[in-house]
Amino acid sequence: MTLTEEQLHNFEKNGFLLLPKFADAQTCDTIKDIALAHLKHRVPPIETECEYAEKSKEEREKTVGTGVPHFVKEVTVRRLRDVYHRDIVFKEWMENENIRPILKQILGENPTITIAHHNSIMTKMPYTSTETRWHQDFRYWHFENDNLVSVWLALDSENAQNGVLEFIPGSHKMTFTPEQFDEKEYFSQEYEKNRKLIATKISNPLEKGDVVLFHCKLLHRANKNRSDAPKISFVYTVKGCSNRAIEGTRSSMFEEIALQ
Repeated sequence: MTLTEEQLHNFEKNGFLLLPKFADAQTCDTIKDIALAHLKHRVPPIETECEYAEKSKEEREKTVGTGVPHFVKEVTVRRLRDVYHRDIVFKEWMENENIRPILKQILGENPTITIAHHNSIMTKMPYTSTETRWHQDFRYWHFENDNLVSVWLALDSENAQNGVLEFIPGSHKMTFTPEQFDEKEYFSQEYEKNRKLIATKISNPLEKGDVVLFHCKLLHRANKNRSDAPKISFVYTVKGCSNRAIEGTRSSMFEEIALQ
């Protein structure tokens, strides 16, 4: 499968692209069942809602996911980290051959999986999840250039009620000043100039098997889950094969998987 010229143009213009029903239902169900088992037993490495809320920019850059803090009795897991090495089913999805031609089109060269970033099962648990604030992933990553794209797989329905992704179209091509971000590097909703841009946000409800590709500099967010069921998604990131991680940063600390 490859993208049409229109699809490729839309990604370049907006910074994201929806691929409806890209993954089959059986794949999604298998991934979800394994993820639920790991979530039930809190199999490390994980990130909790508490850790996410308190984490500074520097901590997000350095964290490797050590598991549940011993002093927290009850925690809500925000994501399972390092899913590539957790289960062969997760690994096979990240190495899916059908999506490689699409990723090569978008990146302009062969894709390489970055184990250091995303590489996660993302959750929004009912009522206990927190909002994901406006941010650009690339502000926490360290590569020679911004030729990186994330692959988001909906394992079930995602909508406004349970925290579907929202994007600001074209923001991956915009230049921002430091004052437009707060002390934790989130895009500030208090800044007047930002409010006008945030008003242009869009989102698409997702169904099981839908894949969303989005650029590493695209501003995005998600509400907390106000439904009665968990929202569980799979996300990993690829880069152009020639885009090197900067030595001495978290981006360079993990192996990379070349997809020919």
